Amino acid sequence: MNDRRSSLKLLAAAAGASALPGLARAQSSAPLKVGFVYVSPIGEAGWTFQHELGRREIVQAFGPKIETRFVESVPEGADAERVIREMAQSGHGLVFATSFGYMNYVERVARAFPKTVFLHATGYKTGRNMGVYNARFYEGRYLNGVIAGYMTKSNVLGYVGAFPIPEVLQGINAFARGARSVNPNAEVRVIWVNSWYDPGKEREAANTLMSQNADIVTHHTDSTAVVQAAEERGKWAFGYHSDMSKYGPKAHLTATTHHWGEFYKRTVEQVMAGSWKTGSLWGGMKDGMVRLAPLNPAVPAEVRAKIEKLEADMKSGALHAFAGPVVDQDGKTRHASGPMPDEQLGKMDYYVQGVASRLPKR
Repeated sequence: MNDRRSSLKLLAAAAGASALPGLARAQSSAPLKVGFVYVSPIGEAGWTFQHELGRREIVQAFGPKIETRFVESVPEGADAERVIREMAQSGHGLVFATSFGYMNYVERVARAFPKTVFLHATGYKTGRNMGVYNARFYEGRYLNGVIAGYMTKSNVLGYVGAFPIPEVLQGINAFARGARSVNPNAEVRVIWVNSWYDPGKEREAANTLMSQNADIVTHHTDSTAVVQAAEERGKWAFGYHSDMSKYGPKAHLTATTHHWGEFYKRTVEQVMAGSWKTGSLWGGMKDGMVRLAPLNPAVPAEVRAKIEKLEADMKSGALHAFAGPVVDQDGKTRHASGPMPDEQLGKMDYYVQGVASRLPKR
């Protein structure tokens, strides 16, 4: 883009939004300070590791134009507010808070620092200088479920969950629907560990599920413990967040992986240009935010072909993991026909048919 076009674009943005958060950035030559708040250790795989890969991508892309900082293992409590507030006070113009439980703390700090842009992962609250972003993890889960439905011998599939919030329930239900789409006898059993990152509890839950005849296990938690437990017991597993095949080279069938780098780069560009506007992003496979890791050689050729077709259909919109009818485990129709609207997906608080466990009572 030449200088004249750049100047016109900048002037137009300034005229239309004279007080946009981050606009001062467009008039500053100082590096943009970008902060990341992580709920668990970075490690070498998992939720936080994938966000860290995104941070490294912006460092590579913007070089000396930005300065980044991260704080890992920040609990979803008052300590989160302290860390987020300290980043804003120390001049960070952009802060990514990468865990659902940070939501209310981000909202509170965002009100106190209107010139700082805050992005909160997987939440639903927005503000003038606070946006949200998420990925349609359930799309990968559905495809994992299809593979599980074909490959299970016991028809029992194990799932280790962190907390029964809509994001996690979407994954469990999509996994069950995928499995039942090719194997009506498959059932999913769930154990909640009430933690995003507790390798000991995750491993114990996986072992309990395998003791209950589950021959394939997966998880919505942050560590690699479930995959490792499956490897040790000669069972199959699906990784989550990252390709976890090195933790279970025999067990790992594939993984639903997350990719944040392109979104982070776009956001940095917008804040630097003063053009960022609040909003909500929910990207999926067609956006490159959710992918499948390479399939285990043990997955039969006909199943591979099926998954390639379904993945293409999902990207084109021909397949939706929650196309109606969506029936809960008590037989109630929750959605009659067509793709379930996002608003309805975001409030999911039930198990679908095919999940044998019961949701914990609140």
